[in-house]
Amino acid sequence: MTDFTREEAAMAEPVQRPVSVWIRSIAYFIAYWLITANFAILCTFLALMPGRKILGWGLQLYGSAQLTALKYIAGVHVEVRGKERLPSEPVVIGAKHQSWGDGFVMLAHIAQISFVAGDHLYKFPLVGRILKKIGAIVLSNQGGEEARTRLEDGMKSLQADRRDVLIYPEGHLARPGEKHRYRTGVWRLYDALERPCAPVATNLGLAWDQQSFFKTPGRVVVEFLDPIEPGLDKDAFMERLERVVESRTDALVAEGLR
Repeated sequence: MTDFTREEAAMAEPVQRPVSVWIRSIAYFIAYWLITANFAILCTFLALMPGRKILGWGLQLYGSAQLTALKYIAGVHVEVRGKERLPSEPVVIGAKHQSWGDGFVMLAHIAQISFVAGDHLYKFPLVGRILKKIGAIVLSNQGGEEARTRLEDGMKSLQADRRDVLIYPEGHLARPGEKHRYRTGVWRLYDALERPCAPVATNLGLAWDQQSFFKTPGRVVVEFLDPIEPGLDKDAFMERLERVVESRTDALVAEGLR
């Protein structure tokens, strides 16, 4: 597996940004918050309706709206590869997380998705009600016993739920070329739900680095990889997931830098 340093990944981002990048980033910043505010209000009303499907469609539309703005305003085109690799049965999606944009891709492309989220999302108005209604598992970013308890409770409801569930195994945003320790929550979902795990690699951080204000125009990739079938023990599963996600992510970063 090829390792890329932060300095090498940063070569894709000029030190002196063109005026056009400033203008596009400012315009997308405005569009981002306008879209988010309007959909927060819309989805709060949808959360009052029976069932989860209508709210799920609202969130999918929100993800699609953000990707459209990202493409036509910021100039960042996200290419999604490998969706045909997803099994017809529900899966646990174990994804690399380089940017806030990753979540928009999943909302837009996976219908009626459930997900594991950090409790930092509660700081945004109206989001708590939406997360509760959609059945998200909200964990403390600090981990610990409380996070494990919430995960266990969430898995009980997911066992009867036929939706795909998304989790970011590192629990942190990572710059291109950066890797955090993979946490075992992804294995707990995979093992308890007895579902395949769909690994996901990306180089989206080359265009939208973590929470960066600046967006670098260009084409980036989010790629679904071959699923890991149920039944592996914790060590074998964690080693395989980390290896395939990180090696393919490194390859995509190299592709993007070229």
